[in-house]
Amino acid sequence: MENSITKSKNIKEVDINKPKFTVKEFKRQWILVAISAVYVVYGIIFYYLPLAGWIMAFQHFVYAKGITGSKWVGLDKFKFLFNDKTFLMVIRNTFAMGVLNLFFSTIVAIAFAILLNEVRTRWFKKSIQTISYLPHFLSWIIVVAIVHDALTSTGIINEILMKVGILKQPYAFLGDPKLFWGIVTFSNLWKETGWNAIIYLAAITSIDPCLYESASIDGAGRFQKMLYVTLPGLRPTIMILLLMNMGNVLNAGFELQYLLGNGLVQNVSRTIDIYILDWALDARNLDYSLGTAAGIFKTVVSMTFILGSNYIAKKRGDERLF
Repeated sequence: MENSITKSKNIKEVDINKPKFTVKEFKRQWILVAISAVYVVYGIIFYYLPLAGWIMAFQHFVYAKGITGSKWVGLDKFKFLFNDKTFLMVIRNTFAMGVLNLFFSTIVAIAFAILLNEVRTRWFKKSIQTISYLPHFLSWIIVVAIVHDALTSTGIINEILMKVGILKQPYAFLGDPKLFWGIVTFSNLWKETGWNAIIYLAAITSIDPCLYESASIDGAGRFQKMLYVTLPGLRPTIMILLLMNMGNVLNAGFELQYLLGNGLVQNVSRTIDIYILDWALDARNLDYSLGTAAGIFKTVVSMTFILGSNYIAKKRGDERLF
């Protein structure tokens, strides 16, 4: 008798925990299902169906003949890519600028969010936060114009450095290959730090205030609270954002490098996106197949970074995407 009762209880527990999606449940939540279906269809049409165009990477694509009439060349386009010194150079440039941007944007955004959270005057805190994320809404064209005007021979940077005696004559900042990656990194920081800090500020508000009170009772100061309470509380958010941004390492940018680049810094300014533009859309080449092959390489590497980082995070027991 007791065994039958325990069995029935176990069956009930299984039934309760098992997710159900019945017709009744569908009718109750049909609005949510309909909204979700719109985004699913949108994703299929604009993100997955265009992947059929990847077949061009294995053809010598001719626009007049289309995909069905173009000659099949297999992996010839990929072989050309990895034997092209220019492509290897743009991989180096893209990876370097992507890593610099990922590292400094993460560190600076976290530091800015923590410091801003320590500001006690509410109106001053809100003012700084608003001013900091306004550049996010500027187009890269405007940002490039500001950076260019500031760094020209008659720009404000040269004038300040000459007045304080650091420089005797104007310096061509935009013509120095050694400075280009730093200029790109700083431009990204100026534009996106305030915006990136918003999610960290939101995560800080979710930290239990009792932890700060306990730290105060134990004699912890402001810096110790930031180090031993705020930073550990931000760790899950930092890990998730870091894993998501790992896929953007090869998305180092296009507009900034393309507009700031010139003949003097071409060897350090060209990225994979610029390379694709030159080969696929430039009237002199119009090699859609080679541009598609470069795009596939970029996508595969980005997915590898995400999956590899997620696997490492899983092994370490940290927060992960899946």
